[in-house]
Amino acid sequence: MTMTIAPPRPAGLPGLPVRLTAGPETVAEARRQVRAAVELWRAPVDPDVVVLLASDLVTNAIRHQPGGTITIGVRRGPGHLRVDVHGSAIGPDLILVRLLSDDWGCYPTPAGQAVYFTLAFQPDRRDG
Repeated sequence: MTMTIAPPRPAGLPGLPVRLTAGPETVAEARRQVRAAVELWRAPVDPDVVVLLASDLVTNAIRHQPGGTITIGVRRGPGHLRVDVHGSAIGPDLILVRLLSDDWGCYPTPAGQAVYFTLAFQPDRRDG
């Protein structure tokens, strides 16, 4: 009898928390991860808005903790898509998130704090 071991999941699998070190390419990688999740799930949201808001949160986290580690997670919930960005410090200047998201907020974490936003599914967009 032979035993087959399943290959490990790729580190960048959309939707799973992805840890990124704050640096010049961090925002671009965060955009790729978020867009991949939206496309994989065929979530009925505007992918450009999701990417823009995620980029805003990640940029803000980097600005307030250069060189630190940022964790980004994307989840598809009932009727919405949610993006969380965890960092040790996140500043208050989140104008785009306030204007374009359906809901947003922040909460403490063991390593600092996290900010999230949600976008409600749009009935006029095709859902997978």
